[in-house]
Amino acid sequence: MVLLKISEIRKQEGDDFVLRDISFSQQHLQKIAIAGASGSGKSTLLKIIAGLIQADAGEVLFENERVKGPYEKLIPGHPGIAYLSQQFELRNNYRVEEILSYANTLLPGEAETLYEVCRISNLLKRKTDELSGGEKQRIALARLLTTSPKLLLLDEPFSNLDLIHKNILKSVISDIGERLNITCTLVSHDPGDTLPWAAEIFIMKDGQIIQKGSPAEIYQRPVTEYAAALFGKYYVIDPEQAKPLLEAAPIEADGKNIFVRPEHFKIVAEGKRSLKGTVNAVYFFGSHYEIEILLSGDKITVKAEGYPPPIGDTVYISLNTRAIWYV
Repeated sequence: MVLLKISEIRKQEGDDFVLRDISFSQQHLQKIAIAGASGSGKSTLLKIIAGLIQADAGEVLFENERVKGPYEKLIPGHPGIAYLSQQFELRNNYRVEEILSYANTLLPGEAETLYEVCRISNLLKRKTDELSGGEKQRIALARLLTTSPKLLLLDEPFSNLDLIHKNILKSVISDIGERLNITCTLVSHDPGDTLPWAAEIFIMKDGQIIQKGSPAEIYQRPVTEYAAALFGKYYVIDPEQAKPLLEAAPIEADGKNIFVRPEHFKIVAEGKRSLKGTVNAVYFFGSHYEIEILLSGDKITVKAEGYPPPIGDTVYISLNTRAIWYV
């Protein structure tokens, strides 16, 4: 069932387009993540969907009804759509249960479930000025959800959170969909937030969606270097430079540059389809090492789970040809 349909949304500021002809649809409970550099139009798009900013053209349909903008309503917003801003606010010196009671439309049992999902049941008697930043954010989220929205828009919800509170919030967002039956759209600049969570990812640049796809497609087959860079380290290799790596492989570069990520390289024994290099640096990341290797004056990074070779060692690098993509 289509919950949300966006058609040809356009927003302009002066001579510049903030959004240009944005169109997509979202199914009930489909998890969509939106990625893009700062200024690409992500937050503006969410606010237009929520009815908080007026689009210059196009329309937003929520459950087959048009979402009106602030020029058309006395109080901006849509009752079925909740938007969690990066700049949420809570009144100081109020108990959490007081903050949550104002807009609460839930029955007592439903409210208890919501507080459990948001991990705030133990905070209800505390005052807002006694909470950490992560706790305040979960209170602000629960306050939005007391109105029983069907769509939740999350604008960079993990920014400025430490790892502990970030992981708690990730669990909360997962439970919101599974236990509360609320569809979520998430904006984040961190691939660690979007790749494991989303069913589909949209990449935005200069007010346009330049790529849509599953997390695997977005990560492994970006349409441009801009799209590749949003999701981690990558290398674009000239076909001539790649010939020793592709020898005897059933691949034809056809003059295109080859796109690979660090995990596509592997340290191997000397032999065919490998390049000789020198270990320049080694970095430990807990679950793996990243080994920086000099190859004919260029530097590449190889991910390795085993113990790395020492700095200065000569090594040989091969490439997983099944993971190759062209840009």
